[in-house]
Amino acid sequence: MTPVELSRTVLHAVRRAVDEGELSVTVPERAVVTPPRPGGCGDYATNVALQLAAAAGQPPRRVAEILRARLLDEQRFTDVVVTGPGFLNFSLRGTASADLVEEVLRRGSRYGHATTGFSGTAVRISCPAEVRAVVVADAVSRVVRSQGDYARVECEGRPAPEWQSVLGADVTTRGPRIADTYVRVAPVPAPADPLPLGRDAARWALLHPAAHDRPRIPGDHLVQREGNPLFRVRYAHARTRALLRNAADLGFHPEPGPVSEADALTALIGDHPRVLAATATHHTPDRLARHLLAVADAAMPLLPAVLPLGEEKPSAAHRARLALADAAGTVLAGGLSLLGIDAPDHL
Repeated sequence: MTPVELSRTVLHAVRRAVDEGELSVTVPERAVVTPPRPGGCGDYATNVALQLAAAAGQPPRRVAEILRARLLDEQRFTDVVVTGPGFLNFSLRGTASADLVEEVLRRGSRYGHATTGFSGTAVRISCPAEVRAVVVADAVSRVVRSQGDYARVECEGRPAPEWQSVLGADVTTRGPRIADTYVRVAPVPAPADPLPLGRDAARWALLHPAAHDRPRIPGDHLVQREGNPLFRVRYAHARTRALLRNAADLGFHPEPGPVSEADALTALIGDHPRVLAATATHHTPDRLARHLLAVADAAMPLLPAVLPLGEEKPSAAHRARLALADAAGTVLAGGLSLLGIDAPDHL
């Protein structure tokens, strides 16, 4: 069960409680599902009971207990526990990580994208004619479109041709002229010309810092070492592709299964759709960049254990680790693509 599926399951429990007269609330559009915080337990947690308590006129723990009674019927939970002031904590059966990895590999680079095509709102994004603002507006429009919304980008002035030809920043005006939401993107300007860095490094340099932070240019964005966040993300992706090639040479392939020693990585992969949705909602591509860095850093400890050593034969555990590594690489490549950055298979 993925976080998106878990969110739907929680909302179904809320609807049942409303229909049966135990809760008098408006069912929210979504329930936020995250890894449990300190003091929590299980695989995932949600604060939906705290969110609904005021409208329901009941204490959060009472709302949580009402929902827990309905969620315990779900076959894919081994337990549902109420902790703290009213958090619902879920323990999933052993196939949870396998289900998640299978979904990522099935959807590929579109994992976390809307599944219904363009069916959402029309967003009009404007930006000043400054290189960082144009690149950020372009990245925001890419993520907005990934979530099924329309995006129309308009530059308040004439952008330099090199911003599109070199940096790939597309600020052509397309999409509906009448918008549901208006957004102005105006981050702290770049302190120097990023064009000498080339497309990938320049875009990372402009997108990775938060909008209120001053980007470092030239910085160390071209240096291939651990201190360079972009290198870490692309290196982790390239390592996962190399493992797939090496495994094929050894005669085995990815097969999703439980990987107990990589809970942090699994949770981050499962959180990817929520990060994309939040990036689109808040127009913050830096949020996606930081998430990709977290996925890369969590993936690296797993990778040395993917291939069998010496005369060891490939086992189900090796195939499951390979599938999880493949899923991590898929998330990294898909996320970088939304930022307008290439993810090479070789570094």
